[in-house]
Amino acid sequence: MKLAPVHGALAKRDNVRQSIVHTGQHYDEKMSDVFFRELGMPEPDVNLEVGSGSHAQQTAQIISRFEPTVSELRPDLVMVYGDVNSTLAAVIVCSKLLIRTAHVEAGLRSGDMTMPEEVNRLVTDRLSDLLFTPSSDGDENLLREGVAREKIHLVGNVMIDTLVRLLPQAKVPAEWAEKPFILATLHRPSNVDDEQSLRDLARAFSEISTEVPIVFPVHPRTRERLKSLSIDFGSGHVQLIEPLGYLDFLALQSKARLVITDSGGVQEETTYLRVPCLTVRENTERPVTCTIGTNMLVGRDTQRLIDESRKILRGEGKQGDIPPLWDGKASERIADIVTSEK
Repeated sequence: MKLAPVHGALAKRDNVRQSIVHTGQHYDEKMSDVFFRELGMPEPDVNLEVGSGSHAQQTAQIISRFEPTVSELRPDLVMVYGDVNSTLAAVIVCSKLLIRTAHVEAGLRSGDMTMPEEVNRLVTDRLSDLLFTPSSDGDENLLREGVAREKIHLVGNVMIDTLVRLLPQAKVPAEWAEKPFILATLHRPSNVDDEQSLRDLARAFSEISTEVPIVFPVHPRTRERLKSLSIDFGSGHVQLIEPLGYLDFLALQSKARLVITDSGGVQEETTYLRVPCLTVRENTERPVTCTIGTNMLVGRDTQRLIDESRKILRGEGKQGDIPPLWDGKASERIADIVTSEK
């Protein structure tokens, strides 16, 4: 979702040639291939086919497989996105080979070093040459860490570029088009790998869904945990479904009465859509979604999750706004900067 708009904006510029390297970190068809199709992106030029593994194993595999690829291509610039292991691995390789890098979605900080993504963000931003931030708090974080101002470019949120472009194509399935529902997602280790937390969340979902049904597209790692622990949702109205493609998930987000999540991107999308969002985390690297947008952190307090959900369903939730530069044009601003650098 972050690559597609930037790739499209650069494709319209003269004398720019692009190669897409898919590391294979997200290897499940439902979590990868469908996004390329729906976002209208070309097939990757290279697929490293790394697959699953521990954080160290996965990062090491990407480093070892990406190095010969980038050595052969010798690009003027490597662009990395977000905060996953692929992001970190690619920047490490490029820093050793003295190849310039640009980080799209730079400067985000949760302050929680137990999150693997926070480690990835810090190292990526320290090694990158161009830092494209989605909101002003990203600039502030980078400057506080001693990053040179000339490296930092506030461009807005490329996720919103994709949302703006594809929202007209997002159609709610007939099953949910005419009735209220809550949308839920869970995948972070703090919620899914901790047995007690997952059981508590299942009970909370069951209770909340007695008022409004919950649609729950289940991430593969979450489904495996629910199955291995024999966790169910009691007598509530929680409908577990397979992971959705971008368009189907966007459609459900746009029509949901409430979204419950632990995802970073969903916090951003619900803010733009002005749909109430409750984030089951103690912190967020996207504080602008709370200070300006529709998001609220409820931590791991499941009673608070239940209480805030009921408040929203009564029409008493917070009213949010859209942050500056979340206007669907961030990728064009990035393309302007990248091409001016050449």
